[in-house]
Amino acid sequence: MATLIHTLADHSDDVNYCAFSSSCLATCSLDKTIRVYSLNDFTELPYSPLRGHTYAVHCCCFSPSGHVLASCSTDGTTMVWDTRDGQTLAVLEQPSGSPVRICRFSPESTYLVSGAADGSVVLWNMQSLKLYRSGNVKDGSLVACAFSPNGNFFVTGSSCGDLTIWDDKTRCLYNEKAHDLGVTCCDISSQPISDGEHGFRYFQMASCGQDNQIKLWLILFADFLGVELKYKCTLNGHSAPVLACAFSYDGQMLVSGSVDKCVIIYETSTGNTLHTLSQHTRYVTTCAFAPYSLLLATGSMDKTVNIWQFDRKHPCAGNSVENESKVAVEDWSEDDVSAWLCAQDLADFVELFKMNNIDGKELLNLTKESLTNELKIESLGLRSKVLQKIEELRRKMVSVSAAIPDEFLCPITRELMKDPVIAADGYSYEKEAMENWISGKRRSSPMTNLPLHSLMLTPNRTLKMAISRWLETQQK
Repeated sequence: MATLIHTLADHSDDVNYCAFSSSCLATCSLDKTIRVYSLNDFTELPYSPLRGHTYAVHCCCFSPSGHVLASCSTDGTTMVWDTRDGQTLAVLEQPSGSPVRICRFSPESTYLVSGAADGSVVLWNMQSLKLYRSGNVKDGSLVACAFSPNGNFFVTGSSCGDLTIWDDKTRCLYNEKAHDLGVTCCDISSQPISDGEHGFRYFQMASCGQDNQIKLWLILFADFLGVELKYKCTLNGHSAPVLACAFSYDGQMLVSGSVDKCVIIYETSTGNTLHTLSQHTRYVTTCAFAPYSLLLATGSMDKTVNIWQFDRKHPCAGNSVENESKVAVEDWSEDDVSAWLCAQDLADFVELFKMNNIDGKELLNLTKESLTNELKIESLGLRSKVLQKIEELRRKMVSVSAAIPDEFLCPITRELMKDPVIAADGYSYEKEAMENWISGKRRSSPMTNLPLHSLMLTPNRTLKMAISRWLETQQK
């Protein structure tokens, strides 16, 4: 069940876009401002609204860490802001001076993409804040953009209806006529899916357009095959142009907003409609799921942003890192730690842990002294709660590692192997994990870090049989 829990009505004109970080919500508008809210109580941060653009702000997005916010405008600029104090870090001018319609960070915050009304696409280096590469689509304005989770490529959508796939050097890899009357938005799920027949890993993408349709696509990106874009299906439900679409963080849900004033939430795996929300009184222009909590934001030309919360018992609502992550705790990223904190009802500490770069290894090493002296958590009760949750995590790790023989665990994921393969380094890995390792352009051994003389993977049937026999003994 989706429940409306808050309505933000601070903008004085159409809301064009909204975006979440782990602790904040940003919204932007035709009124030339960007507003930033805390997810704790949806109060506006002290430095908000951000003013700097001289015309309408079309898009805003957070960097993966949440420390940086980007916004782009009709004024031909993309502005970069520090989310800790609201200070301007850079004003990036589109070389052509054309109105900038879309901006997006790469997964590692290495680059920022800006797409403009004249079809120009610019890749900005976020370390130097200088132009790195640029390109152009043949026709139409760029109005949509999405990065693949591994950062190897990004997709743009244009007003003439094309979806274009680019590599990380803005070389055009593929072009597809997707929506007859123009693309309005696109998004790529952060969760890859596997093709059991060939062992390939696909990225699932959604696009929507002026033709009232939402289309699901599968993107295959492989060095030896290049890029392949496969149409999967069309989701129906809207009676007017669809202006926005977005996947939930775990990829299980897809939300869309339309000129028909409705918001529809679909179950990705089946295409079934889960919810239809109709509280907005004008066109729904934007929608976004929060990364680590069961929240959805929808924005509209009625000048409001609605915040929705999902029931934790919802079949598509669970995304606890403990249950679903295939990464060992010591290998958790800062984002994985943020997700874990939220799952433990410790969301108030997300920003503090991110500011101190607490990843999985650092999390497991936290002590009462470090919480007090380094993280400055003054409350004894809160320190005790955090330490208790960490201790539970440590105990769970010990029980899991003690129960499963180490040789049955994949060295990459530290999970029980289902389809073990032998790589050129002589070690056995879970097939899917090793294929993903190789597809990420890494040509070294995960165990030795030495170059792999071959990328061939050989099924380890002996090990697979041993794992099967062990599993049978565990079930008795």
